[in-house]
Amino acid sequence: MYFVTQEMDFCYGHRLLNYDGKCRNLHGHNGKLEVLLGGETLDHRGMLIDFTDIKLLLRTWIEENLDHRMLLHESDPLLPLLQTHDQPVFVMDSNPTAENIARVIYERALHLGLPIREVRLWETPKASSIYRRT
Repeated sequence: MYFVTQEMDFCYGHRLLNYDGKCRNLHGHNGKLEVLLGGETLDHRGMLIDFTDIKLLLRTWIEENLDHRMLLHESDPLLPLLQTHDQPVFVMDSNPTAENIARVIYERALHLGLPIREVRLWETPKASSIYRRT
């Protein structure tokens, strides 16, 4: 089995619903993303996938949909207000925890045809969440 990883940085804001701590308030993170891709075979160039292809596909999607946006649950009462004022938001069907953000990125990578195995989102330099399918 061959594996490659690529790191990406992006900034995002969010808040958690049904949460009693500080994260119930709007706040932001300088997130670091690590994606792990894997497969049994290499292409004619001897690559699992070109790092440039990962960047073109996944990094572009992240920049267009998550970077410098508020990631909010679809039932967040602040969502209509932000949308009315043309603020950049990404609407999620789940609470925008690090775990769920990692899952969304994993699913997008899969949809883009990448041989994704794992997504790790570092919300802070000392705290991360991993999503992988078993």
